[in-house]
Amino acid sequence: MAEATPGSDPATPYRVLARKYRPVDFTTLVGQEAMVRTLRNAIATGRIAHAFMLTGVRGVGKTTTARIIARALNCVGPDGTGGPTVDPCGVCDNCKAITEDRHVDVIEMDAASRTGIDDVRELIEGVRYRPVSARYKVYIIDEVHMLSEKAFNALLKTLEEPPPHVKFLFATTEIRKVPVTVLSRCQRFDLKRVPLETLVEHFGKIAQAEKVEISPEALTLIARAADGSVRDGLSMLDQAIAHGGGVVDAAQVRDMLGLADRSRVLELFEKTMRGDAPGMVAALGEMHDSGADPVVVLQDLLELTHWVTRLKVAPDAAAATADSERAQGLAMAGKLSMASLTRAWTLLLKGLQETLAAPSPLRAAEMALIRLCYVADLPSPGDAIKMLQNGGGVPAGTAAPAMPRGNGGGGAVARLATQPVAAVAAQPAQAMPAPRSFAEVVALFESRREPRMVHSLMHHVHEVRCEPGLIEFRPEPKAPPDLAPRLSELLSLWTGRRWIASVSSAEGKPTLMQQKAAKADDLRSSAENNELVMAILKTFPGAKLEAVKRKGEQTSMLGEFVSDEPPPAEEYPADDDIPESEF
Repeated sequence: MAEATPGSDPATPYRVLARKYRPVDFTTLVGQEAMVRTLRNAIATGRIAHAFMLTGVRGVGKTTTARIIARALNCVGPDGTGGPTVDPCGVCDNCKAITEDRHVDVIEMDAASRTGIDDVRELIEGVRYRPVSARYKVYIIDEVHMLSEKAFNALLKTLEEPPPHVKFLFATTEIRKVPVTVLSRCQRFDLKRVPLETLVEHFGKIAQAEKVEISPEALTLIARAADGSVRDGLSMLDQAIAHGGGVVDAAQVRDMLGLADRSRVLELFEKTMRGDAPGMVAALGEMHDSGADPVVVLQDLLELTHWVTRLKVAPDAAAATADSERAQGLAMAGKLSMASLTRAWTLLLKGLQETLAAPSPLRAAEMALIRLCYVADLPSPGDAIKMLQNGGGVPAGTAAPAMPRGNGGGGAVARLATQPVAAVAAQPAQAMPAPRSFAEVVALFESRREPRMVHSLMHHVHEVRCEPGLIEFRPEPKAPPDLAPRLSELLSLWTGRRWIASVSSAEGKPTLMQQKAAKADDLRSSAENNELVMAILKTFPGAKLEAVKRKGEQTSMLGEFVSDEPPPAEEYPADDDIPESEF
């Protein structure tokens, strides 16, 4: 599977594990059984395509597979008389030269550094010449998606009908950036991520070959951090061996990768989902002091949330985990609702994005987990409605929401959740007396923060008759068409008695704004004729009377129209139909 371990001779250059244990044939290629089976059958039956497109994430063996295919196509066997084979001999001149990256007929091109049309023209010029010593001239183009548009167009015709002695092997991590016209001319192979169990087994064999003592838990941590990439995992294994001096345990790997202990992550998750904010902050601080990266902690919590959710919908998913961890996970899955888990996933994902962009990752992670503490065990909107409809009772099968410990804003939510809907709806009616005049009706709408209704009633409505329970009015064309039913509905709701609002054809009184304007004109005229005002204007030439207000005038739009002082109103939002100066 690998080369001989280099001796202790200082002159022997060290080769990293990712290069030293690179597969040289299909038997040593890890985790790509489906692709290997297809290529084996194609080579065995002579159905070899002229172009292959190998795609997948980093480190799964795209370039390595291309080199193995080149060896399989050009192997001549130990005696020099063999043909294409699924099992290259590894001893013939072609196999050795391809393995050592020095074969003249196997041309590797890095499209990341040679992206232009001139590079492709050079390649096309060489295609028409037959191979020097091999059976096929093989072009391996890595990161092919980096080629420019003109370079791709120049390659199309040659790629579709190459000479019989030429094979193209493309590798890319961004298959969507490759033009469809190129993909349609290739056989595509998607190299999948290598499973965790396969990586653990593979890394264990390499550690044994390197005579390194490494614990199974440390291997699992490295394989999990590799995320399906063999090369990434081997690089981390190389670093772990150097870090541990030939003996590697889980604690060293955690320190090296900045990971938190699995049991401590489970404890942090439990405290967060229980709403124990002080305990969560203390646990996160201890993990950070121990070297855990806050970003990695949130990633671990996301993974744990996903794992617990899987256990809830498919308990058999825990079969491959340790007994203690499986029992703890199943217990959490039984306690937590699906709404809590999905909400935790959303908040943790948002928190991870904030932590990655924040100047202080620890503070951002703390804020994300504090948010989760205060909402983790709240009922879903549907359950909350059922609780309110049941008079504050908890729906069947729903756990009562556990409010976060310590000082926090849970009390208001708890009080609201325990009040029946009927009680909440009845409170405004008990606190609001019935209006006695049209002006008091408008004052009621103003106090209830209904600015559009107030604007319509003051500007576009002429009062014909108004008494408790009945309003008749003549609307202007600009008044809303649903003004009457809206008046009836809201007045009945707020006062607790039936109100009838009807439209009349009678002339009615001037609108309230017209009455207010008339009174303002009378007030101004009275002020202008005041002896003191006249004396002031005469004493200060050029002075003018800007505005006239009555002593103690309220900020309400209604002013003197109402006998009782209405509650002070907030400034209304600007509206296209409502002049801002009136609010």
